[in-house]
Amino acid sequence: MRRRFALPKALALPLIIWIFTKKAYLQSDKKMKNTPFQNYLLNLEKAVSVLGLSKEESNILREPENIIKKKIKVELEEEGSKELNAYRVQFNNARGPYKGGIRFHQDADINEVKALAAVMAIKCAVADIPFGGAKGGVQFNPKHMSKRDIEKVSRAFANAFADDIGVDKDIPAPDVYTNSSVMAIMLDEYEKIVNKSEPGVITGKPIELGGSLGRENATAQGGAYVLQEFIDTIHPKKKDLTVAVQGFGNAGSNIAKILHYMGYTIVAVADSKGGVYSSNGIDPEHAVKVKHEKDDLTHMYCEGTVCDLEKLERDGAKIIKNEDVITCECDILIPAALDEQIHKDNAKDVKAKVILELANGPTTPEADEILKEKGITIIPDILANAGGVTASYFEWTQNRNGFYWSEEEVQKKLKPIMIKAFTDIWKMSKEKNIPLRDTAFALGVDRIIQATRHRGRV
Repeated sequence: MRRRFALPKALALPLIIWIFTKKAYLQSDKKMKNTPFQNYLLNLEKAVSVLGLSKEESNILREPENIIKKKIKVELEEEGSKELNAYRVQFNNARGPYKGGIRFHQDADINEVKALAAVMAIKCAVADIPFGGAKGGVQFNPKHMSKRDIEKVSRAFANAFADDIGVDKDIPAPDVYTNSSVMAIMLDEYEKIVNKSEPGVITGKPIELGGSLGRENATAQGGAYVLQEFIDTIHPKKKDLTVAVQGFGNAGSNIAKILHYMGYTIVAVADSKGGVYSSNGIDPEHAVKVKHEKDDLTHMYCEGTVCDLEKLERDGAKIIKNEDVITCECDILIPAALDEQIHKDNAKDVKAKVILELANGPTTPEADEILKEKGITIIPDILANAGGVTASYFEWTQNRNGFYWSEEEVQKKLKPIMIKAFTDIWKMSKEKNIPLRDTAFALGVDRIIQATRHRGRV
């Protein structure tokens, strides 16, 4: 006969209360986390307060002008016939045609795309280029799909949204899990539909189809220009600055190489598989070579689980996890990977004095407050990574004119735009006595509202 344990009555009620309280706490904790669009609205409210905007004016930037939802049908090699959710959010076009990337991702729902479109509108205004903001997405996981299936999805998207985009209307570009090859396919499909050559309808294309030289490293180069201008402003004679880079894709690897060439010491590089910290400095060119050949930055010192301890000791190096970069010893931290990498649990341990946000949204609002209290300067993403969309503007301009620039010309045109954006934000920050993120957002909002007023929309 099975023996049963009976909980004493004196303990039963407190235990039940504790269980339900714990459950409610966990559920409320989940609810407390803001969505990306809620974070955007929080930043908007700060800007509205700084600028003293009316409710009518601020409402213009609370919701997108157009939300376009479609189902696209594709016949896939492995999965057969599938119907995928596809979106294009056109947030604001007061300053020019809508502009923003297209992402292929399983989490690309309408709420995420809406937030990204809103931030894109602000970013274009911060860079002072004549675009509005948009974003698109197809909700699926492309990681294990064949090249042929990716092409089918790309053509289906271009076909479904052909009436919604256009060289003077809405100009897409690459984003998460899309690239120049995807843009080439979409361009081809679009031109079949409109029955004419229209290279300016999409940016981020291969060079052979009207892509711009210098576009590949423009995000990193723009960030480097902004960082150097900041350093020259606050510490013009400061030398031997150390830099840690989290994320070693296109933006991360390029910023490491550029800053190394400029005289900065790169002390940490890492991606999702791990990386290396070296107080003596890391050669980014070697790191890029190892990443390309081995797809693992730890192979600078290790083969599998076996590491060259003598070499590690000689170089003052150690193997680190991706998240360790955030709290490592350095002067400048550059998150160049995913969003929300600096959060309330690790912000207090950040040792850098400056953070250059090359990734989109790498710092949560809670972390922002902690870093502000610590006196850490954040150069926000809408300024730091605006070099990418600025180079897209250059590509669009070249496509419209049918005349193409050298890489040197692209860099020559990029630098003054990025420096002016920083200077405008820095000046306003000092005048208003507010952080750079709040200033950048307010500046972008102000430029959009000014254009809206001139158009007589308010």
